[in-house]
Order: sequence, then structure tokens, then C-alpha cells
Amino acid sequence: MPETIQGQSDRKPSSERPISFEDTSIAFSSQSDFKLRKTYWLFALMNQGWLVNLGTFFIKIALRLHLPIKFLIKNTIFEQFCGGESIRDCETTIRHLHNVHVGTILDYSVEGEDTEKSFDETALEILRTIERASESKDIPFSVFKVTGIASTELLEAVQIGDSLNKTQKAEFDRVMQRVDMLCRRAYERNVRIFIDAEESWIQDTIDTLAYEMMDRYNHERPIVYNTYQMYRWESLSHLQRDTAEAQAKGYYLGVKLVRGAYMEKERLRAHEDEYQDPIQATKDDTDHDFNAAIDFCLEHRDIISVCLGTHNEESCQYCVQEMSRLGIAPNDPHIFFAQLLGMSDNISFNLANKGYNVAKYVPYGPIDAVMPYLFRRADENKSIAGQSSREFTLVSNELKRRKDCRSK
Repeated sequence: MPETIQGQSDRKPSSERPISFEDTSIAFSSQSDFKLRKTYWLFALMNQGWLVNLGTFFIKIALRLHLPIKFLIKNTIFEQFCGGESIRDCETTIRHLHNVHVGTILDYSVEGEDTEKSFDETALEILRTIERASESKDIPFSVFKVTGIASTELLEAVQIGDSLNKTQKAEFDRVMQRVDMLCRRAYERNVRIFIDAEESWIQDTIDTLAYEMMDRYNHERPIVYNTYQMYRWESLSHLQRDTAEAQAKGYYLGVKLVRGAYMEKERLRAHEDEYQDPIQATKDDTDHDFNAAIDFCLEHRDIISVCLGTHNEESCQYCVQEMSRLGIAPNDPHIFFAQLLGMSDNISFNLANKGYNVAKYVPYGPIDAVMPYLFRRADENKSIAGQSSREFTLVSNELKRRKDCRSK
């Protein structure tokens, strides 16, 4: 495997086992009492599903009516889950994460734009994240969503094999040019880049683009990573198939493993259009395939570089145990863990404390433009089984621990 990759950790590996994700003293060590209390109240509110729904409704109305609520948003949910409105704004977060040995993944999270001009502007902003990543080991990956630089309708038309008209052909040519521009710049700057997964009705098009880029830029080292959503029942077999393809063509396979983020939308569309549901029958099936994918990636680490994008403690612990069993160093540069900013700090910081490679997705962008992302985070926290309760309990435990320490 290649020996030099942008963002490789130079920390000493730790042989201590096991990792405790209950250790709040490490998880929140860099948070002041004031910040921790703000986090406590935010998750206390988000723990109430009805309140999240009501708040989302009124925020959407207020923004539509241009009411002065941006200050409130910026100092609550935006502060918790976003790094700022620009790359420069994110520098404080980058330094903060660096101090606890956690990397940053700058994620330009503007959504809802759907013009050629906006696609070009988004592509240029992603180029800026690649340039910033190339300047420092603090940013081990860049990332983009293909729907940020391409029309969803066009991607779907390509996937189902529609005959494209002259205008559509020209538009898709520009999509391929944008994707290539980003991956080429990542290759030139030696920065690894994630291509995020999306809905199943456009994912095949995204996959095709991703593997074309891997065949173009991953022959020397893993640069381009595709994302596998393990809540889809065919993802494990696709991972195995894609590994064989990479071996046959002589390139490294970049893999990001996630569970998935579009389950309700996927199930509804499959039901309405009367095709086979692409989602696993049960959560246990998803968990099984996620861990099986971990096994497969570790067993094929001569060709696969993998990032576990998960908030699932069991899967993180499972990967740690398997790495130990296989004699893989915690700071092996081809194995990363990643979580979202503002969530699962007990996983991120405890893993980093033991010498594992960890990065946080740090979304940024103008407040108006990133609100769809923030609404999803709020909804995700109430819909993932116990997520808000888990975050709330951890923060509560740390506040209690600090109070007990001061009273001694």
C-alpha cells in the first residue's frame, strides 16, 4: 500500500483496550461548563419529537417571511451542528478538533439550488475545500454530493436509460467535467475525497461516475472514495463485486461505510411505484451487513481503504476489536472513523484518545442555505432509536461528574 497520504496521523498508536464510550470526561474535555449546559438544553428540547416538528414548522415560516430569527438559529442549532458560514469561519472548529486529535471534513452543505450557475459555484467551493485540506493534516478528506453539482432529474434520466436530448447531453457532459475536475484536483493535491451516497434512483449513476474516477486516479494510492449504504440489501454484494473489479483493473478501492439516510423516502417510493424495496427487512439485517462489510474491508486492506461513517457504538467497538485481533495498528492510515459535528462526541473523542484515526464532518454554508441539512439533523436525532436521549444522557452524566468533582 502507498506510504504517504495527506492527513495521515503521526501520533503513536495506543495498545490500550478496550475503549469505553461511556467516558464523558474525555468526550467533553474541551467543552466549558457554559457550552455543555447549552448542549444539554438543546438536546433536552430535541428529545421532544413534537417540539422538533413544531419548531421546524415555525422556523420554515419565519425564514419564508424574512423574520429576524437568524441570530437565534446561529446561536443554537447552527452552532451545535455547523462550523460556520464559510471555510474561514470553520478555522476555530478545525483548531478545536485538532487539539483533541480529531480531523475535520469540510462539508459545504448548501442544498436546494438547481441551476447550472449554482452547480458551477458549488464545484468551485468544493475546490476550495480541497485546497484547504492540502495545506494541513488536520483535514484528511474532502467530500461532495453529486446532486450539489448536478440535477437530480438528469441523474435519474441517465440511470433509467432515457434518451437524452441535445441540451441534456450537454448538461451531463458538464456534470462529468465537474466530477473529474474535483477528483483530479484531489489527486494533484494528494487529498482523499468522498463521493456521498444518495437515493437509490440516482445511485447507479453516481456509482458509475465514482468508479470511473477511481480507475482514473486511484492506481497509485486511494484518492476517490465511494459510499456504501448498508441499509440496502444489495450493498454487501456490490462491495464484493467492486473489489473484484478494482483488483482486475489495478486500482485501490476507497470505501466509506454508512447505514443510510433516506429510508422513509425509499420505502414510500418503492411502495408507490410497486418495485422491490431496496431497504433491508430489519435493522438487525443492516447491522449484520455493516459488520460483515467491516470484516471484508479489513481482510482486503491490501486494496481497500475504508472509513466507517457511523454513530453506532457497537460497530465502532466491533471494528476496534477486529483490528486488534488482526494486529492492525490503531493509526493505520487506511482505516478511519467519522461522525458528524455535534453528535457522538463520546465515540469520536474516545477513539481519538486511543490513537485511532477519527474525523468529524463539519458542515458549513450560509444559514438559509444549510437549513435543510439542519432540519435533517433535528429529525435524525428524534428518529434514530434513542439518539437524542443518548446524547442528552451523556451530557447530563458529564455535568453531574463535574459537579461531584467540585464538591469533593
